[in-house]
Amino acid sequence: MHSRSGHYTVAQEATPQSVSQPRDIAAMRMSFAAFALVLLAAVPASAAPRLPVETVVIQTGHGEHAFQMEVAADETSRATGLMRRTHLARDAGMLFDFRTVVMTAFWMKDTPLPLDIIFVRADGTISTIAANAVPYSTAEIAAAEPIRAVIEIRGGLSRELGIVPGNRVRAPIFTEPSRH
Repeated sequence: MHSRSGHYTVAQEATPQSVSQPRDIAAMRMSFAAFALVLLAAVPASAAPRLPVETVVIQTGHGEHAFQMEVAADETSRATGLMRRTHLARDAGMLFDFRTVVMTAFWMKDTPLPLDIIFVRADGTISTIAANAVPYSTAEIAAAEPIRAVIEIRGGLSRELGIVPGNRVRAPIFTEPSRH
């Protein structure tokens, strides 16, 4: 089963509760979800609650690059992401923390800025980068493997800074590699 919510999709295992759920309850939940999305769309981006900000450092072959990233660690903030934002500072971005390892996909619906979407493993190493994701596109941009987090920064910045798969991301959510 897939959950498609706002800005991303997460693959989930089906549970007995989700399989045997009566249709009228499922219909009520769908109606409520649609109503909630309509309300969310009516709220201007500037009225959105402020997310916590953390310094996230990406280590590349050309040095370290620090970003001030908003942390989207709950369903609502991950669903909204950077939608409707018309400006993103060069040293800013968003860290989507899934709190566990997941297969996920993102899209750019309602996002007017091109973004680099960086998929990050649980150990903090970069798995893949979708550079310059196309604004307003509903095409899914999928992780190549299970990941712990996704980072979004200004489109083209990964290439400019030399950020590539295998680079390490330092942030509180990532475990340090064990040293033997």
